[in-house]
Parts: sequence; C-alpha cells; structure tokens
Amino acid sequence: MYVLIGGAGLVGLSLAQRLIELGHTVAVIDIDPTACRYAREQVGVMAFEGSAVSTEVLLEAGIRKADSVAAVLRHDALNLAMVTLAKHYGVPHILTRMRHRDFAEPLRLVGANHIISTVDLAVSTMVNAIEYPQVESMMHFEQGQIEVLKLPIPKRCNVAGRSVAEVAQDPRFPRGSLIIGYQAHPHEDLKIPNGSTVLEPGSTVLIVTKPGSLHQVIDFIEGC
Repeated sequence: MYVLIGGAGLVGLSLAQRLIELGHTVAVIDIDPTACRYAREQVGVMAFEGSAVSTEVLLEAGIRKADSVAAVLRHDALNLAMVTLAKHYGVPHILTRMRHRDFAEPLRLVGANHIISTVDLAVSTMVNAIEYPQVESMMHFEQGQIEVLKLPIPKRCNVAGRSVAEVAQDPRFPRGSLIIGYQAHPHEDLKIPNGSTVLEPGSTVLIVTKPGSLHQVIDFIEGC
C-alpha cells in the first residue's frame, strides 16, 4: 500500500515509522527541509520538500497512485485543504488529524473517511484511565457506540478457570458483549479464542461491548 503523509512532525514521522514496519511504502511532505532530511535518513521514507497543499508537490509525490492519505499538518485549515485535494485526485482512503471541533463537519463534507480529534482522544484516554484504572487499554469505534477493552483476569474472580462459552452463557455477563481476544501471558501473542478456550488467572482478555455495559463487564470479570 502506498501511503502519503502530509506533515513530518512528531505524529507524521511516528505514523510513517509504524507503517514502514508494517511493510507499506510511505512518503511524507513537509515545508521544513530538516524534517524531510530526517525522514529520509532516520525513518527511511521518501520525503518531498514543499507544501502538502500544493498541487505541484502532491503530483510529484504521486498522489494519483496513493492508496491512502494522512493529513497531519500543523493547522486544521491546511488539513482541510489537503483532504479536499486528495479527494479531487481520487484517493480512496483519507484520514486527518483535527485540533478544533469546528472543522469536523467541513472535513467530512470534503471527503475525510476518518477524523481523529487529538483533544477528544486525549481527554477520553485520561477519563478512562481515571474511571477504569484496572483496564489496560480501551478503544472506541463508531463515534463511541462500541468499546473494546483489555482486561486482566485476577486470580480469584468469576471467570478464572472457566471457558469462553461458559462465560458467554452466564446470565450475569452483559448481553451484546463478546470476548474477542485472549492473551495467556504478557510475552505471548494475542489470539482469537473459541468457545473452549479457558480463561486462566493472570491472563488478559479483549472484550467488545456497549458503553452502557462497561461497568457491568468490569464488575462481572472482577467479581468473585
């Protein structure tokens, strides 16, 4: 997959690094020659010096062949312009960072498939860390309609030593919730469990649920 990133700041370069590790072909665009040199020499991606909202630079960077564009420029107005141009050149998948919520609707209108609000993401992460300290990580999907949380299995709790099927059939386990991942030990890979997978104490599970069921899921998993 060819991914074109507008902006070689911390987010842009971190994204580029991760995509390179996953085997994608990546190019970044930035007006800062030092950032472009760093991207080439340290990150190992193609870097085009110039404005990411310049049609000339975008065409040079190969926007017509891009499978995905990520607009992570310093200002929302610039990201809006880059999203508009990416849509114009037929890029099938466009995502952008957003700092101010006023830009949410304009970004959708011009063609952004995914809008990541840095403020909302940071606040949500901190609220979850305060409200659910036992949860190792939590992700939100479909504008917060779905939650995916990673929970450790205590030694003495409702689910320790029980199979996934047994947990799912327990009337106390919130309806509409599902165990979708299982990690026996921290150094092992996360696996997709089946009904016979036994949840051992000290392991970790990945659960998908509705926001309104979060407390119920956590209370059930940790309960004795």
